[in-house]
This record gives sequence, C-alpha cells and structure tokens, in this order.
Amino acid sequence: MATAEDDKGLRHDWTRKEAEALYARPLNDLLFAAQTTHRQRFEPNRVQVSTLLSIKTGACPEDCAYCPQSARYAPGRQAESLLSPDEVIEAARAAKAAGATRFCMGAAWRGPKDRDLDAVEVMIAAVSALGLETCATLGMLTLKQAHRLKAAGLDFYNHNLDTSPGFYQAIITTRTYEDRLETLEHVRNAGIQVCCGGILGMGERPEDRIGLLLTLANLPQHPESVPINLLVQVEGTPLHGTPRLDPLEFVRVIALARIMMPASYVRLSAGREEMSAETQALCFFAGANSIFYGEKLLTTPNPVPADDQALFARLGIRPEGAPLSPASTPD
Repeated sequence: MATAEDDKGLRHDWTRKEAEALYARPLNDLLFAAQTTHRQRFEPNRVQVSTLLSIKTGACPEDCAYCPQSARYAPGRQAESLLSPDEVIEAARAAKAAGATRFCMGAAWRGPKDRDLDAVEVMIAAVSALGLETCATLGMLTLKQAHRLKAAGLDFYNHNLDTSPGFYQAIITTRTYEDRLETLEHVRNAGIQVCCGGILGMGERPEDRIGLLLTLANLPQHPESVPINLLVQVEGTPLHGTPRLDPLEFVRVIALARIMMPASYVRLSAGREEMSAETQALCFFAGANSIFYGEKLLTTPNPVPADDQALFARLGIRPEGAPLSPASTPD
C-alpha cells in the first residue's frame, strides 16, 4: 500500500486497519518497532522535563467525568483566585532549579475571558524571560486570544482531545469534539506549537484508544507534544470505580503513538503516581520521552522529584539539558 509522507517524512494518512494491526502485534515486536522509530528521531536516553502549575483552580463549569475541578461533582473544589504573576514566577524559578525546561500554566476555565488574559500575558512573558519554554492550558480559545498569547511569548498550548470521537460524549457533554479541534486550529493559525493527547482508563475500548491516536496522527500537522494520561480516579467523580487499565495496554498506546507520530514528544502525564517503576521503564522503551515533574499536577498527585531522579539513575536516563554519561551515549 502506498503511503503519503510530508517533507519531514511524517504520515497523515493512517488507516484504522493499519493502526489496529500495529496495536495487535506481539508486545515484543511492537516495542522493537517503537524503539527503532524513536532512535531515528531522538536520543534514546533523554527525557524532556516539564512542570505544571495550576494558576486558577476549581469551580469549572464543564462536566468532564474525570475531573475533580468540575463544580458539578462532589469533590468540586471551591473557586480560587487567579495566582499573581509574582507567585507564578516564584514557582517557575523553583521548577527551573529542579531541572524543568518547560513550565506549563493551567486554569480551570471553559475558556478565558479577554480580561483574564491580561495577567496571563504578564506570566508568560516573565516565565519566558527565565529561559523556560512556556505552555498554557486555559480551555477553549478564540483566534484573537491565541494571537494574544503568541504575542506574549507562548511556545505551546495544551488542549487535549481526551478520547476518540466515538467515546467522547460518554465523558463530556458541555463542549463538543469539534470545539476542541477548532481551538487546536486557532492555536496553529496563531503560530503556537500544539500539545494534545488524551486519557486512558476511562472505560474506553481498545478501538477508542486507537481512534484517539488516529485523530491526532491524521491532523494536518502532528502535535509537537502528545501527553498520554492514565486516569487518576477521584472519589465523587463519575469515573471513580472504573476498572483499572492493564498497564501493558497503556504501554501499547505509548508505542503506537511513537510509531504514528515519530517526531513528537510523547509525554507520560497524569497517573504516574500509580505506575510501577517497571511500567514507566517500559513506557520509556516504547518511546515516551517527556514527563511532568513535581509533586502535583493541577490537583492530583505526581511522583516527588527525588523518586524521578532515582528512577532516571536506575535507567541511565538524563533530562534534556543535562550532560549524557559516556555509558548512555548511543553508538
């Protein structure tokens, strides 16, 4: 079968039949293909480290079934005021000192009001001045708002699709899949790099996991970052009590993402607190090369930095920006 590649050697014409065949391969074969693909584009023992800060927490009007920040559910956190730029800058300095190279700012909004962006623009410019890559996740954006964020110096915008088009309505009803795709289009048109992925373990079927990756890989331009989250179950949210996902199924999705989007950073995001060291090691072998670093992701727990440092040492992995040891340098 002939396939079409762009000028970077990337495909945007993946078929479901192809993706399903890859997903169903023996795990050793799938991991070998993913690691081979990974080494063609990235240093195999490097991991990009990001830190995520909630700059406005709680009382979100959306009904995302996984989210403890939704005002619709029992754990819905009380609305907190937007952090001040000084508070954000202090957190960004600490993140950089701990080894992060990207600083992400998240706000529990359906979408920001134009006046909300005044303070966010100050935060972005200040974090960028520290030498960190900047990322924001603020909900849906208009094209005008995306241009404002770009002018402030924003490098990346995160807006996840969460799951496949077919499973989406079982998780969220307050915004459509098309709404999410429209925001991604606004971000692209403003010249901001895209961070977009999804969440596994929400009760979806394997075909939904494949459908999510097909949507991402067949976009006109692949997301530069693809965060793959494992559901963090919070009591009081509709998805609490969902059967746990087999860790090897999670590894398969990481491998498939690496093969289908070979130039993208594939990030282990929420849920690492519940993963064993062995599962994370398999994910890195499958092509994951980015993590969120720090004790909390918005409102849910994350491994403490010392644990990540210890795991990196055991695996011979170095964060981007740190020198590689001779033993970990590929031939």
